[in-house]
Amino acid sequence: MAQQTAIIGTLSRPATAPASSPVAAQPLAGLRSTKPRSLWSDAWRRLVRNRMAVIGIGVIVFFWLVALAAPFVAPHGLNEQHHEITFRGPAWATGNWSYVLGTDGVGRDELSRLMWGARISMIVGLVPVTIHLLIGGLVGMTAGFRGGRTDNLLMRVVDVFFAFPDLLLVIIMSVALRETWLGQQWGGLLVMVLALSIVGWEGTGRIVRGQVLSVKEREYVEAARAIGVSNTRIMLRHISPNILAPLIVGVAFAVPRIIFAEAGLSFIGLGIRPPTASWGNMIQDGMASLYSNSILIAAPAICVALVMLAYTFLGDGLRDALDPRMKQ
Repeated sequence: MAQQTAIIGTLSRPATAPASSPVAAQPLAGLRSTKPRSLWSDAWRRLVRNRMAVIGIGVIVFFWLVALAAPFVAPHGLNEQHHEITFRGPAWATGNWSYVLGTDGVGRDELSRLMWGARISMIVGLVPVTIHLLIGGLVGMTAGFRGGRTDNLLMRVVDVFFAFPDLLLVIIMSVALRETWLGQQWGGLLVMVLALSIVGWEGTGRIVRGQVLSVKEREYVEAARAIGVSNTRIMLRHISPNILAPLIVGVAFAVPRIIFAEAGLSFIGLGIRPPTASWGNMIQDGMASLYSNSILIAAPAICVALVMLAYTFLGDGLRDALDPRMKQ
């Protein structure tokens, strides 16, 4: 009888380790400590794995640091002239490392002016795009959320701005306000920012409207309405965070377009006024020494190209990182 009881106890004993066993508790504890990643953390992980996007971020950060630190790290003053060494070649050609990239037609250090010119390009690339985001976001959000006559009216206003040539309006404003008090502030930077901010927001408005139309019928928005949440709170807390992904990508692609527009207008004499340094007017100044000292054209042109490529790489990386279909 005792032998039968021992056999039955052996058969009824579970084959796995008891719940209190450390071996069984270890994988369960690991599962409990695992936290789900949010959309933005997933997007950041995918972004940092994109080498070209990381390089773009590094280039943008570098130029922003140069722009902010230009008064402290520039080897010479912005308009410090040395008439005895005009059109001096770069240091690797002359052996004089006091002027690494040489001097222009009035003896100003090219490297110092490049550093100061970075401030213009970085500001012009940031401020108008931010204003586009605010105006376009407000118009698109209102049109998409309200619908009906409000949507039709706002979209017709957007169509009017969209039909008008952006570059023509910027040129008209630059010429009309060039000799006014407004046009003389900061070398014409204020007029340039104002002109570039008035146009270009209509694309952002259309993107926001389309996103709002697709999001406002979601279940969480209907639930917020059902419990009495105000329309303003729904737009700010429930709709806006869910339409940021395409806006961020659009901003990354819009910045290089604005920078190129400023450089082009400054090149033809309708942008930043000399002697304020801008990469565009530095290229125009270097045309006089195209064959004798081509670095005066190559250096600012390379800076414009690097910044535009950096923002383009960043935009490509953000588009891939924020696309849910790229999650795998």
